[in-house]
Amino acid sequence: MKRLFFLLLAFVLSLALAQFPLTLTDDQGRSITLQKPPQRIVTMLPSATETICSLSEAACRRIVATDQFSNWPERVRSLPKAGGLINPNTELIISLKPDLVIVNSARLVEPLERAGLTVYVTRPQTYADIFRTARAYGQMLGLRAEAERLVARVQAEVFALESRAAKAKERPLVYYEIDPTPYTAGPSSFIGALIEKARGRNIIPAELGNFPKINPELVVQQKPQVIVVTHPEVGGIRNRPGWGAIPAVQQNRICAFSGEATDLLSRPGPRVAQGLKFLIECFHPELK
Repeated sequence: MKRLFFLLLAFVLSLALAQFPLTLTDDQGRSITLQKPPQRIVTMLPSATETICSLSEAACRRIVATDQFSNWPERVRSLPKAGGLINPNTELIISLKPDLVIVNSARLVEPLERAGLTVYVTRPQTYADIFRTARAYGQMLGLRAEAERLVARVQAEVFALESRAAKAKERPLVYYEIDPTPYTAGPSSFIGALIEKARGRNIIPAELGNFPKINPELVVQQKPQVIVVTHPEVGGIRNRPGWGAIPAVQQNRICAFSGEATDLLSRPGPRVAQGLKFLIECFHPELK
């Protein structure tokens, strides 16, 4: 039996290795080539960390460091933290000698490549990007079948919740605030897709982009019936000029999320269905 196990393992490994050398184009339009599946990976955005760890436990163990915000699953919390978008610790990354670094900022490419590292730039922003990046990571790690299973599972979870939301009697106008600047989410972003799947209507025009900074007067003009907030300064919303006349404020239909709930809503990764559930319960409390 043990001999059969090792034969099967060798067969699976041979199939994975047959896909290499592997050349891909990243979201910066750069071509990168991997000679073999990477075994030491640094992830510099939480969605990449969560997606790789959702491929398999063994894939998760290949991650040797993450950005400072990656906190799921539990095992990554104890890994070295290499800063974030504003304060990346390139020295730490280089010292760990990874064979793949996944980043979301082109400014990290030059110093890491100069040190001889392979860098893949990813910028997931849309709902489709969740599955595109899962498949890309599956390719790079030699885990294509695992990636397809992950995609199927997440899509099934989302579909089940979307079907539940379809029973709602109303489709409220929704304003989603990421920070008090204010930055928000357009309808083409993954958050915009979740608003739509939760049977809400995003007040932000598509032409403003995926994550635009807006004039607060736009929100007053659009009169949202529900406001979603994923930052700590929710208390100041009622005091903004003109916002007292907004239906969501008048009727106290403001859903404020923090902690893990904010992570689930803000990360284009494998736990997106849990974020969708929060929105459905916010828009349609009768469906709880």
